[in-house]
Amino acid sequence: MRWFIPLFVLSSISSLVKSDDSMYQLGPDSVRQEHVPRGNVTEHIWRSDVFPDTIRRYWVYVPAQYNDSTAAAVMAFQDGHAYVGESADFRVPVVFDNLIHAGELPVMVGIFIDPGHKKQDLPEKPGWRPRPENRSFEYDTLSDQYSRLLIEEVLPEVGKRVNLTDDPNQRAICGISSGGICAWTVAWQRPDVFRKVLSHVGSFTNIRGGHVYPAMIRKSEQKPIRVFLQGGSEDLDNQHGNWPLANQQMAAALKFSGYDYKFVFGEGAHNGIHGGAILPDSLRWLWR
Repeated sequence: MRWFIPLFVLSSISSLVKSDDSMYQLGPDSVRQEHVPRGNVTEHIWRSDVFPDTIRRYWVYVPAQYNDSTAAAVMAFQDGHAYVGESADFRVPVVFDNLIHAGELPVMVGIFIDPGHKKQDLPEKPGWRPRPENRSFEYDTLSDQYSRLLIEEVLPEVGKRVNLTDDPNQRAICGISSGGICAWTVAWQRPDVFRKVLSHVGSFTNIRGGHVYPAMIRKSEQKPIRVFLQGGSEDLDNQHGNWPLANQQMAAALKFSGYDYKFVFGEGAHNGIHGGAILPDSLRWLWR
C-alpha cells in the first residue's frame, strides 16, 4: 500500500529553524487521560563497546499491561530524550499508554536511546546541548555499527529485565533528523530484526553519504520494511543537501519499488511539532 498525503507540516528538534507551526496541535491521544493506566519509565546509562569511549543515557518504557509470560513488541527511538519527555513534542509514553489501552497498539516496550558523548561522565541533563559529539558519526554513517549497538548491546541488556519479542515484524525503530536516516539504515541493513520505520524530517542528504538511498532502493531487491516518512517544505537547505527534496526522493523510490510506505509532507521546518501532532496516527498506520 502506497500513500502520499500533502499536509501543512510542523515539528521541533530544538529551535534550529523558526516557522509558524501554530496550526499543529496535540490531540487527546497525546494528553494524559485519568482512566488510562500509566506505564513505567526508567533511566539507565550505557558504555558501548561498539562505539568505544562513549557514554549515553537510555530510557525504558514498560506498559502497565505488560506480563513477563508474554514477549512484548518493541520500538526503539533515537535521540531518546526528545521522544520520552512528557512535555515535549512527541510525548511517546503518554501516546503509548493511550493507544495500548485502546487496543490500537500491541503491548509494547519503548527504548529511548541518546547518542554517545565522548566523555568520562554524562552532562548533568539530557538534551541537545552540549551536543553529543558522536551523534553524527553514529546516526549519519551508513555502516552497521549502530545496528550492532542495538542488536548486540542494548536489546540484550533490556532483555535481561523485560521479555522482548524476537519477531522482526513486531519491532519498530524511529528517529528525527539524523535519527530518522539512522532508523532507516538499521532496518535496511537488518530487516531480520527491525521491519517498521518511522522517520521525522529524516536527513536523507549527503552528511555522510545518505543521499544515495533513493538510488539504492530503486536498484535493490525489495526488503520487508514498512516505513512512515514525515517531512516539510520549509525544512533545511544547506551544503549537505535539500531536506524536502531528499524526503520526496525517498518517497518516490519507495513507491517505485513497491514498498508499504506512507509519506506525510507539509510546509513545516526542521523540528518535531508536526511529527508530534500526527504521532498517534503515524503509530496506528505503522502497527496496523
